[in-house]
Amino acid sequence: MTENKKSIAAAKHWLRTGKTLTDALPYLQKFNERIFVIKYGGAAMGDDQLARDFANDVVLLKHCGIHPIVVHGGGPQIGRMLDRLKIQSSFVDGLRVTDQETVDIVEMVLSGNINKRVVSSINAAGGVGVGLSGKDGSLIKARKLRRTKRDPDSNIEKILDLGFVGEPTGVDPGILFEFIESGIVPVIAPIGIGENGETFNINADTAAGAVAAAVEATRLFLLTDVPGVLDKEGHLVEEMTLAEAEAAIHDGTITGGMIPKIETCIRAVRDKVDAAVVLDGRMPHSLLLDIFTPHGIGTMIREGGG
Repeated sequence: MTENKKSIAAAKHWLRTGKTLTDALPYLQKFNERIFVIKYGGAAMGDDQLARDFANDVVLLKHCGIHPIVVHGGGPQIGRMLDRLKIQSSFVDGLRVTDQETVDIVEMVLSGNINKRVVSSINAAGGVGVGLSGKDGSLIKARKLRRTKRDPDSNIEKILDLGFVGEPTGVDPGILFEFIESGIVPVIAPIGIGENGETFNINADTAAGAVAAAVEATRLFLLTDVPGVLDKEGHLVEEMTLAEAEAAIHDGTITGGMIPKIETCIRAVRDKVDAAVVLDGRMPHSLLLDIFTPHGIGTMIREGGG
């Protein structure tokens, strides 16, 4: 390529970049000083480049006047540590049965290694991240999660004991607001505290939804390993109302592990979150693409259309 052609190519590249930045202006204005809660997990956490991209995106949001709060998962990392320690664990309806020995490991992995890695990535990208768990400052109060399962033979419902698997009973957002006012990005491990000081392992999606409701976030983002909600033909559904989302669960359009994610989104929107978005965390910069483009790239759930 001649020098002249290189110059033309470079000029076109920067023109496209300039247009992208100006196209983002309405969204920068719209979301200035708003709070976004982001559940971070899945494959994106296990890929070094995607992890760096995520940290850069979070710092960019903060510098743009948006206040991100990160809630992270860590299921695969917990599984590897349990295997290394030769501790057996089982799952019921996608939830890890968590005895006292297991919950100690879960807390160690989530609040320790994983949390500090996410914080370090944000700090390396030029932000100020601070890690905490739901136990710190009694941020996330929790109780034992109770599930029932109907026996197909007797048709009798049985109560399932999942051990120290919990569900949030309340979130005290005071410390989060203090962090936000101080320019800090809170990074939360989904560990809750019971009324008697017990430690509870909380599903990260559920914890993120509860945090989003408590701070009345403008957006709840659930980063997943799929593009979003797919219709029965396999096409991405870009937007759903609460009624449409509930109907899609009942008619079998939404199945498997996507059901609890959408249920979390529905609860969050009913609890004063403007909208919840399920999007593919495996795509580089998916968060920015969803926020700063007209139609987004995931599935948005909000109360009504428009």
